[in-house]
Amino acid sequence: MKKLILIGISGFKKLIESNCYFIDKSLLIREFIENSSEIMLIPRPRRFGKTLNMSMIKYFFDIREESKNLFDGLKIEKCENIKSLKGKYPVIYIF
Repeated sequence: MKKLILIGISGFKKLIESNCYFIDKSLLIREFIENSSEIMLIPRPRRFGKTLNMSMIKYFFDIREESKNLFDGLKIEKCENIKSLKGKYPVIYIF
């Protein structure tokens, strides 16, 4: 099946399940975990993927979401110590 380029999709799950192109930024999750800061500011220009990245983080950590296959083939799956944290926490996601 041919991959699609969808503009304006900010939901990670919808993007992956719709067989769309996705630039793998999953190692951002590892950076969040390895950074010992209490607060992290993510300044990015408009339309730069902030909501998509936060949606990806939500699906990775949230205990209530079924995200078993969403991360297949992404770089974060190669980080065994980080992969063990998948689906272990309740997440409050407000956007």
